[in-house]
Amino acid sequence: MRAMDVPEIRYARSGDVSIAYQSFGDGPVDLVVVRGSLSELSSVWDQPLFVRHVEGLAAFSRVLMFDKRGMGLSDRLRSAPTLESRMDDIRAVMEDAGVERAAIMAAHEGTRIAIMFAATYPERVLGLVLHEPSVRGRRTPDYPWARTDDEWRTWLAEVSADWGSTRLFERELATYSPTVADDPDFLAWYVRHMRSSASPSAAAAYQRMVMDGDVIDLLPTLRVPTLVTHRQSSTGVADYVTHHIPGATRREIPGLVDGYSWADPAANQVLLDETEQFIRGLADPTEHEMFLGTFLFTDIAGSTEKAADLGDVAWRRLLDQHHAVVRHQLARHGGVEAGTSGDGFFATFDGPGRAIRCACAIRDDVRKLGLEVRAGLHTGEGERLRGEISGIAVHIAARVAAEAKPGEVLVSGTVRDLVTGSQLTFEDRGAHVLKGVPGEWRLFATCAP
Repeated sequence: MRAMDVPEIRYARSGDVSIAYQSFGDGPVDLVVVRGSLSELSSVWDQPLFVRHVEGLAAFSRVLMFDKRGMGLSDRLRSAPTLESRMDDIRAVMEDAGVERAAIMAAHEGTRIAIMFAATYPERVLGLVLHEPSVRGRRTPDYPWARTDDEWRTWLAEVSADWGSTRLFERELATYSPTVADDPDFLAWYVRHMRSSASPSAAAAYQRMVMDGDVIDLLPTLRVPTLVTHRQSSTGVADYVTHHIPGATRREIPGLVDGYSWADPAANQVLLDETEQFIRGLADPTEHEMFLGTFLFTDIAGSTEKAADLGDVAWRRLLDQHHAVVRHQLARHGGVEAGTSGDGFFATFDGPGRAIRCACAIRDDVRKLGLEVRAGLHTGEGERLRGEISGIAVHIAARVAAEAKPGEVLVSGTVRDLVTGSQLTFEDRGAHVLKGVPGEWRLFATCAP
């Protein structure tokens, strides 16, 4: 694919944001590429090494490649996007391109978006290729491959002070892609490409988002074929991710030393061969019964006393008003009613941010009726069988709701971690033992601003 053949820029609408993407290649499988860092779809085609890489992908697939929201040719944002909203951008691009089901190839930080999308919409994902995966931003005892807090402070200060300067990108290339670090033509292109990918404030916001992101709890919920590829220096984290994804396989790419795999043509060809072999072996998926969801339980506090005070007729009228409020907010926030019992509701969502905002809206609206509700949320793997939703994650959500006080919206730590970067606020309610659930669970009170 020569420079004159640069694919047309198209735009998909994701909520109120326009996402720039390109479609090229005519292979039998649709492949969504989620790049691992900042990007800009126009200048990337000026880099012959990258063009060779995407030519290789286009030889066996139809490729969809896009700029993440807030960078490149996609709409710039006033605040850092959430993992949930960025996941929605994959769906928007696929729908705009008329793609029902695709394989997804993601690298570095982009693997977090791909993992959440595949866990939430397994019926739309043929398989995952996770290259050099990054599933947590901060170092912890069980995840020692991320930066420490001190290292993050140093790096964020450098980005804030030096973004756009040649010296910053020289240092980055020397560490990240030594194969091309001394190539003046590559450096000149890289500086130009990164400057056009993000402004200084957008770059700093992106790095903070990378620091705070965490999708480790989603790994065991994946139910799609997954290939993890990596260089030798990343064996530890690649093995960790492979171990936590059911049925995943791992392939080390011999001779690869660069973070940008495409900067080394020989090693990158091995990666392309492994990817092609994996993707060509994907069969059409059967209907999935397991899925990732955010589960919401609500009930009216003090309902028995309220019913006794009002009498049967007045209570039934008030209960009908309550049900109408809940169903209105579920429809408004994309929730699906999964069950109703007396004065309680059980609903599912495909994103934790939407679920939190719905719970807070329900709480606020029913107060106008003189009622207080308790709400609890958890994100995890659910099972759909003959229209019924069940699973340990559902059980946990119900137990979280049982811990809530009147007028309180409680969420598990998993939910809190998945909405990092949003404007939602949380108050730590400490560790709780949930009836019938092993271990201690840290719970947080929240309310949408």
